[in-house]
Amino acid sequence: MNIFITLCLGFLSLSAVFSIYNQYRMLQQNSYFIARYFVWLKTSYTTGLCAQAFLYCIISVLFLKDSCIIMSVLAFCVLVIRVISAVKCKKDAIKPLVFTGRVKRLYATAIVIFGILISIYEIFPRNNFGKSAVLLLFCLSCATPITVIIAKNINSPFERLVSRYYVNDAKRILKSHSGLKVIGITGSYGKTTTKFILNRILSEKYNTVCTPQSFNTPMGVVRTIREYLKPQTQIFICEMGAKKTGDIEEICNIVNPDFGIITSVGEQHLDTFGSVDNVFKTKFELYDAVTEKGGICLANIESAGIYERKSNCGKASFFGSGTKYFADNISYSSAGSTFTLHLDGEDVTVTTKLLGKHSVSDITAAAALAHILGVGAVDIKVAIAALSAAEHRLELKPFKNGSLLIDDAYNSNPEGCLEAVKVLGSFDGMKKTIITPGLIELGEREYDCNFALGLEAAKYCDIIILVGINRSVPLSDAIKTTGFNTDNLYVVSSFKEAMNTYLPMCDKDSVVLLENDLPDNYLN
Repeated sequence: MNIFITLCLGFLSLSAVFSIYNQYRMLQQNSYFIARYFVWLKTSYTTGLCAQAFLYCIISVLFLKDSCIIMSVLAFCVLVIRVISAVKCKKDAIKPLVFTGRVKRLYATAIVIFGILISIYEIFPRNNFGKSAVLLLFCLSCATPITVIIAKNINSPFERLVSRYYVNDAKRILKSHSGLKVIGITGSYGKTTTKFILNRILSEKYNTVCTPQSFNTPMGVVRTIREYLKPQTQIFICEMGAKKTGDIEEICNIVNPDFGIITSVGEQHLDTFGSVDNVFKTKFELYDAVTEKGGICLANIESAGIYERKSNCGKASFFGSGTKYFADNISYSSAGSTFTLHLDGEDVTVTTKLLGKHSVSDITAAAALAHILGVGAVDIKVAIAALSAAEHRLELKPFKNGSLLIDDAYNSNPEGCLEAVKVLGSFDGMKKTIITPGLIELGEREYDCNFALGLEAAKYCDIIILVGINRSVPLSDAIKTTGFNTDNLYVVSSFKEAMNTYLPMCDKDSVVLLENDLPDNYLN
């Protein structure tokens, strides 16, 4: 009989390992913050847990009644179901699990937990201690979020030690680079695009390295330093992200920046910041670090969140209208943007493939700091002409059936999304479609900001496809207050369904804006 119980325990443990794939994926997408992970659990896991619990109750009863053969057959069925589910999850995921060292360690810890419980039963098969281990294994295999939380808590002290080692190693590397200049870039939006633009412009004169993709967390910055910095690197451009007060200061303590750019202050991540005042305070942690070192920090005076608090900006240098560094005479076409760039007395007309007013603002910020660092106006013009859109940020590219795609899928924000819709509206004579789930992480402002996006979409779009049955309610509410033809309003449950809706309607005279392609933990 014991062999069938051991088989059952093995099947259930293995099934839990497959089930944990989605749990770890959601934990990773929520930056390993348990509180955010719980939000996803509450909205997405309850029904599945109830169904599993019923099946596991049957298995537990069979175990207590020594019906071992039937119990092992049911456990094998659970394994098959979970393997199929995990494969489907991986295939359909917008953002799959990245098997970092941390994830591998979490997996190893979960496997060890199940291994210990099976070993306890094998050593004490007849007494209550062994039976308790089996029932606990049933529980952890059924409610895998409990296993995830236990594994994370077990690993936390070790993860802190690993992080501390990597941070100290990154600091050592930076100190070994004599003459290296570090530039920090932060903002509620625009920081990634500004980073790539600045890197391109400065590369006309300097050997540069910047944080890749959206590596804007402390460990992302540390990884960049350890893997990308070379002895010949002259300038390190560091994007700095934040979701709570103190996050920027933490990164500044690692890289000790000489210069800084604050692209914007606005309504983003309000669920963790609590208020725009806290956002402002956090972004200006970069200013504090730069000025303490005697450097220059540029701030965008055209950002409402900065302009309204300019009396609190200390000795920050500004860019934008009314300053020494600004852009005007802006015009757009399907080929991009053309405008005049004013650089502290030097004027130059530039053309770029980048679209949107905020792209012009990002270029102005990068050009201003590059000019301060000695890059000439002609070199700045050449670099701007060579720019291509950052991936998933108002990226214009050919699409299905000869149509055009404006890919603005990455991390939308209240001001940026409205500007993106206006860019879509500039494509005269074409059928204009938006596909969006709306905005996230805005706390009590989320409904109002999505309502505003819905109004703007109704103004400029011919077809609107909203993703997320519940999430899209504010957008739908706004659209229905306008004269928009609701026959052209579609509400779908996934991006795959959205594309299946759009593709039969598009042709060479169509343009579609993909606005904010949310990760799976936000779609509901």
